[in-house]
Amino acid sequence: MSIWEMLAVFGAGISAGAINTVVGSGTLITFPVLLATGLPPVTATVSNALGLIPGSISGAIGYRKELAGQRRRALKLSIGALIGGLTGATLLLALPSTAFETIVPILVALALALVILQPRISKAVRRRREHNGTTARSDGGPLLVVGLMLASVYGGYFTAAQGIIYLSLMGMLLDDTMQRLNAVKNVLAAVVNSVAALFFLFVADFDWTAVALIAVGSALGGQIGAKVGRRLSPTVLRGLIVVVGTVAIVQLMLR
Repeated sequence: MSIWEMLAVFGAGISAGAINTVVGSGTLITFPVLLATGLPPVTATVSNALGLIPGSISGAIGYRKELAGQRRRALKLSIGALIGGLTGATLLLALPSTAFETIVPILVALALALVILQPRISKAVRRRREHNGTTARSDGGPLLVVGLMLASVYGGYFTAAQGIIYLSLMGMLLDDTMQRLNAVKNVLAAVVNSVAALFFLFVADFDWTAVALIAVGSALGGQIGAKVGRRLSPTVLRGLIVVVGTVAIVQLMLR
């Protein structure tokens, strides 16, 4: 890489780390930049997954206040995320690089619709629970575990907009604030990125320069994203998710 390419990858890493912590979809920034430096698609995907691990961990640490009291929930949901992430990483090497291109924009669009409708869905669910005399399960039940595991299969394969899908599923099935759900989302993203990256270390080609630049940049970006994201109101955070998700859909469709 030239010095300008290295600066571009580093800057993309900072941006991706910040946006992944707040919303998700940071891969839509780093992946095109890595391709522009001349890396093959699979090598770029693997290098990106490795590089984003510090950013995911940094973002989760930045949201540690919102994670208080959610240890059991995060651990239980992380098991499904781990299985899904490893499966997705395996599929990346086994399937054609275009395997998910058709369905991904549809998945993201559905996730955005759930994010937009989440307040109404939550109110309807609460009214139904009050009518039936039941209470919400703190872990979301089997439906959430399976849903997040399937989302993590996609996350281990490509990661773009996986955070939006996580937030939409948890927002629909858990009775909690957006900021606390966002904290769990960062933990799940860290789990998926880490398990996929460890798998790639042994079976796939990657570019260490790209990995190092994105790793340092995303770690810095994760802290920036945590400071900014934790100050956003639920309405603003939801609006930002919709904007970023819409941009993600457009970019994915134009690839």
